Amino acid sequence: MNGTPGPTAKERSVSRPYHVDVKEYERKVLLERVSREAATVGAEIPEEIEIQGEPIALRSFVFEIKRRDSIPQGERERVERAKRNLRRERLERIERIEEGAISYAEGERLAASIIGIDRALEALEGLRAPGPETAAERQAAADRKRWMRFLKQALGRDEGSTVGSRR
Repeated sequence: MNGTPGPTAKERSVSRPYHVDVKEYERKVLLERVSREAATVGAEIPEEIEIQGEPIALRSFVFEIKRRDSIPQGERERVERAKRNLRRERLERIERIEEGAISYAEGERLAASIIGIDRALEALEGLRAPGPETAAERQAAADRKRWMRFLKQALGRDEGSTVGSRR
């Protein structure tokens, strides 16, 4: 109507992709979001995540392991394998944001999942394996307690002791 020709029949027949590729500055924003030091503050561990095509109940796994004070010997390899898989999946998702033909919405979904993976990794990294240092720490605490009890008795500050008290 305004005198400019519209698209030709051939141009109209070419299908356009459903999503528009993420722009370079949007890609940088997404990558900055996942690399921020405080990105995991307030973030939740995803209920379920797909790793290498297999769905994993991530939140329940992390809470099951986390409710223990330390990782038992039998569970240690399972936890280490899970951490390796999570790190690998995190890198793959970052690469998809960096190099993939994705939409901004897909990039946001990937960024949120990466932050959730980071949150899970933080929780799993904070666990201790019961080892010689744990046993040594318990032994040192018991030794200090015995030493303090001995000193109290020796100095006459223990009510049940007759050592050091005048009669």
